Amino acid sequence: MEEPYRLRINGGVLSPGELKYICEAAEGLGLDAISFGSRQDIIFPEEIDESKFNQFDKIQFVKPKRDGVENIASSYVSTEILASTSWLTSDRYLYILEQFKHTPKLRINVTDPMQRLVPLFTGNVNFIASEHEDYWYLYLRLPDWKKTEMYPALIYSWDMDKIELAIENILIEEPETIEMVFDLVSDATDTNNRTVDKPLEVPFYPFPYYEGMNRIGQDRYWLGLYWRNNRYDIPFLKAMCELCSENKIGKISITPWKSFIVKGIPLHSKLQWEKFLGKYGINVRHSMLEMNWHLPVNDKEALSLKKYLVTNFDQNDISTYGLTFGIKSFDSDTYNFTSIVIEKNRPPEIKGDFTIRDTFNLLYAKNFDPNTREYIMHVQDVDKLELPGLLMELSQLYFEQLGTEREDKTTQTIVKETTEEEVHQCSECMTIYNDVYGDVTQNISPNTPFESLPADYKCSLCEAPKSSFEKKVLIKSL
Repeated sequence: MEEPYRLRINGGVLSPGELKYICEAAEGLGLDAISFGSRQDIIFPEEIDESKFNQFDKIQFVKPKRDGVENIASSYVSTEILASTSWLTSDRYLYILEQFKHTPKLRINVTDPMQRLVPLFTGNVNFIASEHEDYWYLYLRLPDWKKTEMYPALIYSWDMDKIELAIENILIEEPETIEMVFDLVSDATDTNNRTVDKPLEVPFYPFPYYEGMNRIGQDRYWLGLYWRNNRYDIPFLKAMCELCSENKIGKISITPWKSFIVKGIPLHSKLQWEKFLGKYGINVRHSMLEMNWHLPVNDKEALSLKKYLVTNFDQNDISTYGLTFGIKSFDSDTYNFTSIVIEKNRPPEIKGDFTIRDTFNLLYAKNFDPNTREYIMHVQDVDKLELPGLLMELSQLYFEQLGTEREDKTTQTIVKETTEEEVHQCSECMTIYNDVYGDVTQNISPNTPFESLPADYKCSLCEAPKSSFEKKVLIKSL
């Protein structure tokens, strides 16, 4: 099948007016529905007449394999409705996304490690919020790299665009290590990096249910909408955009699960929205069994396989709460970001009129947490008929392991050991210098004692002198 046209939706967030314009453009091109992609972009699911594109000058039509243009994914969608880093508000996301002025050629993720709805590491360039306000961890997996590597400095919010552009520009040098990238980017840009003073910690949360009308605070609601077939009717979307404008709702957010979320529905409008959904016959009570799947866009075989597996789960009354599943083919270039991956194998090349049954591999993420980025092969070359039983086996393993982890945590709270670690903290801006990590931003190697730093050493953030640092003791629980 020919690659469908896509529209970049910066960070997966757009206004009701923008979505309505896109729907009108889709209608003008002869479509009756649009779809969503795993990069939080919008997809025109059928072939369209390119000669009509100039009628819609506000839209940049993208055909990825031809244009090499990528969408920026973000976890803006999760703010207010899921756990979040305190400083990373909806407004902060929007300011940050607006600074990206160039059209990216690499996949960029801008995410909060506290949420679970948007994957952290599926980009080439992954900015992940740190505990320090306006500073981000940066994890890179450039196109030819096998592994994701941590950049040895925290990135300032207002440097993200120029650092990402610098990374794109140095690809011609074919950097093979994160150290080479750091040196080349540092030579090319003037930035406000900050020292990495502790490793990134990503808490484990079960995958959330993201559909239906849900309360935020005392006087507002958020609404999640999901279509099984990922074909969202244009008349419904246009009417919904008008209702959003009437309710002064400024933004609509697309999720990587080919659904979307409307936040900020006023309490007094809840009944109006429920009547609106009823008028269009919208179902907002899909089972978690259906909604925790990631499938390739417009892949009828994958959709058929999902329906077969979900039906088997349903008939056997199997719970998959907290788990996510992905279906991918042998030639897919997408990164895994679900707990369990069903991978279709390349069919063998056989001459003659033989019908070869498809075979599959099953992989699962270490601890069933895709943010570990480590996948374990469970079985290889199994028939479709074997998949339901094997997936139920993996689901059972997940719940057994989850219980064990909880018991381990309980034990740790009862018998708690602690260790003390000496660090030095800047008295001006509270930046920590940790011997273990050194300060790569100033060419200070890991495991360099503070006493061995040169006399002219300055704080990497505020440039206070070495004399401004005070010895502190960090107490860590084991």
